[in-house]
Amino acid sequence: MAAWGPAAAAPLLRGIRGLPLLHHVHRMFASQTEGELKVTQILKENFPRATSIKVTDISGGCGAMYEIQIESEDFKEKRTVQQHQMVNQALKEEIKGMHGLRIFTSVPK
Repeated sequence: MAAWGPAAAAPLLRGIRGLPLLHHVHRMFASQTEGELKVTQILKENFPRATSIKVTDISGGCGAMYEIQIESEDFKEKRTVQQHQMVNQALKEEIKGMHGLRIFTSVPK
């Protein structure tokens, strides 16, 4: 029987994108930051037909950079650049205080 040690456990403790699995578990049960909640609320108001909205502060919690994943019928028959422009327009005021924004849009299947 092989010895069990840190080297053997490492692959099991790695999650998506190589981050420790515990990081993902913590984020699943942790409440959203104030900034994440604010951006989510604005998107819900501007995209009431959205079937999924996920906002993640990827700046370490300081609110300088967010990743947004939004799925909505509003994006149907629009090019990706147009979809992203719609999200940028909805967040026009908030974007002024950000350093970066990653946007992923999709149409429900």
